[in-house]
Amino acid sequence: MLDFFRKIRADGELDRLKKLYFTQTRRLPEADVQGILEKRITLLPLYKAAFIEAQERTGLDWRLLAALSYQESQWNPLATSPTGVRGIMMLTSDTADRLGVPDRLDVQPRILGGARYLAMMENELPARIPEPDRTWMALAAYNVGMGHLEDARRLAQRLGKNPDSWNDVKEVLPLLSNPAYARYLRLGYARGGEARILAENVRVYYEILKRFERSDFNITTVDDGAVTIAKLSGS
Repeated sequence: MLDFFRKIRADGELDRLKKLYFTQTRRLPEADVQGILEKRITLLPLYKAAFIEAQERTGLDWRLLAALSYQESQWNPLATSPTGVRGIMMLTSDTADRLGVPDRLDVQPRILGGARYLAMMENELPARIPEPDRTWMALAAYNVGMGHLEDARRLAQRLGKNPDSWNDVKEVLPLLSNPAYARYLRLGYARGGEARILAENVRVYYEILKRFERSDFNITTVDDGAVTIAKLSGS
């Protein structure tokens, strides 16, 4: 790990990353840019195979799933939120049950469960919403629920904004917790600001992981259920 940081300090990459991603979102602490770089080396290898298997099962980029997991738990399978949500993907009890995840503290099914839930959120969005907007909206829905995201999209339209644009919807999401607006929403009050923060932070972590991690792997599962990964040749 020290050699990695010496290299990116020496060639200026670390300073470029901090400048780019610290200024991209005011909430993301500068320490978290270095934090994901460090934990990419110390923790991510423990769970990479599970993220890549989830990519194979859902079609979602494993680096996006890893970025979401870092935002939710910093890749800590024992993480617990102040509201009691637990695990590496922070699945609620209801969501885990809905997805058939037997044990929210068992890493591999939780990662796959989180990936399946994110894929469900994306599939529920109107087909006309283009990428990457639909991915960022799906991330927001992962946090706040599709019903509340739809409230935000309807509110965006009422305010003269584009409900299919993430840049417009993310400006409206914090209004879901404002009583002046919440009283007129179908599902009422929601912490929409938190959903915006999650989506924007995951965008940053995803871009960082794309700089340093490959997306192309072959998955091999042997009889005992163990998963191995191998880089595709020639890529």
